[in-house]
Amino acid sequence: MLIGEVSRRSGVSTRMLRHYDALGLVTPSVRTAGGYREYSADDIRRLFHVESLRTLGLSLSEAKRALDEPGFTPTDLVGQLMRQTRARIAAEEELLRKLEQVDAAAPAQWGEVMSIVTLLRALESESGAHRQQAVLTHEASLPIDALVEAALSEEDLNVAGALRWSLARAAGEGLTDLAAGLDSPRGEVRRRATIAIAAVPTAEATALLRRALDDQDVTVRDRAALALGSRRVSAAIPALLAMVVEGRSDIEAAETLGLLEDAADDIVRAMRDRLDNTDDGPTRLRITQALAEIPGVAAREVLTELTGDADRTIAATASAILRY
Repeated sequence: MLIGEVSRRSGVSTRMLRHYDALGLVTPSVRTAGGYREYSADDIRRLFHVESLRTLGLSLSEAKRALDEPGFTPTDLVGQLMRQTRARIAAEEELLRKLEQVDAAAPAQWGEVMSIVTLLRALESESGAHRQQAVLTHEASLPIDALVEAALSEEDLNVAGALRWSLARAAGEGLTDLAAGLDSPRGEVRRRATIAIAAVPTAEATALLRRALDDQDVTVRDRAALALGSRRVSAAIPALLAMVVEGRSDIEAAETLGLLEDAADDIVRAMRDRLDNTDDGPTRLRITQALAEIPGVAAREVLTELTGDADRTIAATASAILRY
C-alpha cells in the first residue's frame, strides 16, 4: 500500500508518515516493481499500534521504545503517564474553577474580567499582606464563591479575619457554600466554616450554627456554642457549661452564659449540680468563678453557700465575688 492510500485509510497525514519513517518508527518495508516504497500489512499494523500508544499520551520516542525493546515493561511508564494526566486534569479543573468564578461575577466588559482575574491571582499570593490588601481593597468585586473558598483554606489570621468581614457584609450570600464546609471531612475546614458563619448575623446562619453543635470536633462545637450563646440561643447552654467544667475558654463561656438571662435559673441549677458531683478542685473553682457572670438571685444564693465551702480557695473566691 502506497503512502497516499495509507494516509487516506489511517487518517495519518503523509507529512506525519514521512516523519515516522525518518524516525525509524514506521518504515515502508516493501518496494514495488517500479521502485516505490510500499507499506506491508505488518507496517500498517505497526502504524496502528503507534497511534494507539499516542492516544495514551506516549511520545514518539516512548512509543518506539515500547514497540522495539524486547525487555520493555510498561509499568513505570504507565505510572508516569497517570501522574502527568492527573496533573493536567487538576490544571484544567483549576482553570474551570477560575472561569466559573469570573462568570459568577457577571462582568460586563473585558476590563472587569481582567480586574477580577487580578484579584483572584492576588488571593493566591504567598504574601499574607497582599492577600489581605486584595480582600479589603476590592472585596465588593470578588465573587462570593471565591471569598468562601479562600476563607475555608486561609491560615493567616489577619487574612482570614478580612475574608470573614467581607462575607459578613455580603448579607449571607455565601452561606450555602459555607454550609458545605461544615460537611468537610477535615476538622480545620469545619472550624473555619463555623467561625465564618458566626460572623453572619442572619437566621440562616443561626440554624447552621445549631448544626455545628453536634460536630465531632470539640473546637467546632465550642465556637458554635459561643456564637449561639451571644445570640441568646439557649440550645448552646450544655456546650457552654461543658466548656466551663472542662476548662476550655471557660472565662469566655461564662461571660456568654451570663447573656442568657431568661435561662439564668436553669444555668445556676446545672452549675450547682456539677458542684455537688465533683471533688476536683480546679473544676469547682471554675464553676464558682463562672457564677459571678450569671445575673439574678439564684447565683448569689449559691455563692453565699460557697463562702462556707470546705475548700478554702472556693470559699475565698465566692466571698470576693459577693463583695464586688
